[in-house]
Order: sequence, then C-alpha cells, then structure tokens
Amino acid sequence: QVQLVESGGGLVQAGGSLRLSCAASGSIFSINAMGWYRQAPGKQRELVATVTSGGGTSYGDSVKGRFTISLDNAKNTVHLQMNSLKPEDTAVYYCNADYRWGILNHVNWGQGRQVTVSS
Repeated sequence: QVQLVESGGGLVQAGGSLRLSCAASGSIFSINAMGWYRQAPGKQRELVATVTSGGGTSYGDSVKGRFTISLDNAKNTVHLQMNSLKPEDTAVYYCNADYRWGILNHVNWGQGRQVTVSS
C-alpha cells in the first residue's frame, strides 16, 4: 500500500537544530495532511505539528516558535525543522500521513525516529 520512509533526527546539544523528513510512497493517492507526533518514555504520544496539502499548519504548544513544518506536495514529503532544541524535546518522533487511496481515507504511521537533546 503506502509506506512512510523517515529520515533525520539524531543527537544534538541543547540550543541546536535537527531536521526530520518523511516521504510517503507506494501507490497513487493524494495527501490530506501529514505531521509528526512524539512520545517520550513514560509519556503519552503528543502532537508536534501537522500540515495540510493546502498549507495549513498546527503546532503543539510546547514547540510553537521553535519548530517549522512544511509539505512538498509534489513529492509527498513532510519536513520538520527543529530549532532551539531543549532536553524535554527528547523523544521518538513518528511520522503520520492522512491520505486518500481510491475513494477512501487512510492513516499510516512511520516507525519512528529518535531525537535526543543533551544538556
């Protein structure tokens, strides 16, 4: 069906920057929205940011002003630029895609990328 291929993330010290990317591929479809969610050990998965194919964005309160999400509609790829990173940003970040395949809507998740911010 549709696969989500994630890249980026890694280890950085506080105040630094990292970038995450996620490309959706596999079938003919159209993206409704893509985004990133994160989950730290012992915590619930939470919204980081989402972007619709029309360009509308939404951010979690904790990342507003620091993270920027963008969607390349032609490549079905979402990018998350993370600046001014804090230790509390440390988590596994999961890509999410909401898309149409045939006449139905579907939601897929990536396997997750580790982001670690040291103090």
